Amino acid sequence: MALPEISRSMLKNSLVLGLFAVVTVGVVAITQQGTAGRIATAEREAKAQALAQILPAGSYDNHLLDHPRLVFDPLLGNKTPTPAYLATLQGEPTAVILQATAPDGYSGSIFLLVGILADGRLAGVRVVGHKETPGLGDKIELAKSPWINGFVGQSLRAPDADGWAVKKDGGQFDQFAGATITPRAVVKAVHKTLQYFDKHRDELLAPVSSQGGENDNG
Repeated sequence: MALPEISRSMLKNSLVLGLFAVVTVGVVAITQQGTAGRIATAEREAKAQALAQILPAGSYDNHLLDHPRLVFDPLLGNKTPTPAYLATLQGEPTAVILQATAPDGYSGSIFLLVGILADGRLAGVRVVGHKETPGLGDKIELAKSPWINGFVGQSLRAPDADGWAVKKDGGQFDQFAGATITPRAVVKAVHKTLQYFDKHRDELLAPVSSQGGENDNG
């Protein structure tokens, strides 16, 4: 029996729409496959550049992202294991970059990258995430203030324990006018990160397996 004209029209339209949907899904899938690799590469390069800014030029010759090891300890302030990146020069460890969290910022947690040289001195510190008050607490960002550079060259014992505080609390680090809580939180977190490094120096500076990251539960 011949289909009524309206039924044939509806069937034809359904087939066209179905074919269009299949083609659209295919195009989207191909586009995603083509761009996902480039996006991942760009993200990896951006992360590598951020890490490289913390370490002195010429202090390492490996790719920092190649073989991270997972670390976890209350001293670092992180809620989950995070990657630690070992820097080496001609196969010898020169530094490690740790991720740390200051949970007691004025407006919440402050997320840090802390670079520590093999001899225990700080290579550099960078803030990679925070919600501190613009114009006050955001001076922890290098783009807003050179304050964060004050950590370079410091170590667990220089200054001593009393010196690891803002000046308002009797320490050696500057606070910001109208914003003491933010720098106090960062100083405390960096100090704790140095304490973690001191406890786990051998593990952190040990060669990382080329088969993948290692897990150190502290």
